[in-house]
Amino acid sequence: MTNPGDPAVEPVPARRRNWADLGPRLVSASILLPIVALTLYFGGYLFGLVVGIVFAGVYREWETMVTRAPLTPVGIALIALMALCGPLFIWLGLLGPLMLVALACALAIAARGEETLWRIGGLVLIGAVIVALLALRGTTPDGIWAGVYLATVVWMTDSAAFFTGRQLGGEKLAPDISPSKTWSGALGGLALGTSAGLMVWIFATDSPWWIGLVTSATISVLGQLGDLGESAAKRHFRIKDSGDIIPGHGGLMDRLDSLTFGVLFVLLIGAWHAGFGAVASGLLFW
Repeated sequence: MTNPGDPAVEPVPARRRNWADLGPRLVSASILLPIVALTLYFGGYLFGLVVGIVFAGVYREWETMVTRAPLTPVGIALIALMALCGPLFIWLGLLGPLMLVALACALAIAARGEETLWRIGGLVLIGAVIVALLALRGTTPDGIWAGVYLATVVWMTDSAAFFTGRQLGGEKLAPDISPSKTWSGALGGLALGTSAGLMVWIFATDSPWWIGLVTSATISVLGQLGDLGESAAKRHFRIKDSGDIIPGHGGLMDRLDSLTFGVLFVLLIGAWHAGFGAVASGLLFW
């Protein structure tokens, strides 16, 4: 209650949400989704080539971030070795990427420098993600559904976290790592990512629904942890975006960070359940 002599209190204007990047995000998604769907459907060398090229692009961003300098001949060689991991997995199986990553790590060590450990960490992690994606796809239709399931959980989590967090705001999730992320966004992402994943699970398999629920929720949480992990790395190196190749999203690393831990998790689950040669069926059928 106010008294007659009290000064007037200025109303606090509502904080306006900035949706200027929404248009570029939607355009980028409309282009990228069909490409992902087609390569996932055809599989084989096409999928291996695309995965290799995309994650070579991710390593390129990692290389320039950790070295804080333009690309050198060593950096270009490391990128090329990462690009070959995809096709060589299709040709030689696990042995191909293992040889290439080992060679890349040896080259990084020979080049020396304070960024050596960061280079090796990026090479090993990105090589593992490439192997996980190609092993998950495999050569059977189960790999298509496993890919659709994983992509649904990860991308729905990302989208819901983005829209919920921006619209509702609220308490920050990890202000020292990523000031823009909120608990409302994290919970919104978890809710939609888990629900969407469960719907795909029920449609694609006859496995118990509760396994799909737990698996989807775990992938969703791991996706958000991957996002935070990349944010921590960027904060350490004092950069905002890993690149600008995708309008509205930033770099490839900004877009694919949520996939990293999730695909490694499903690789472990599928391989444990049915063996490395049947990761997709080991993930989906219980």
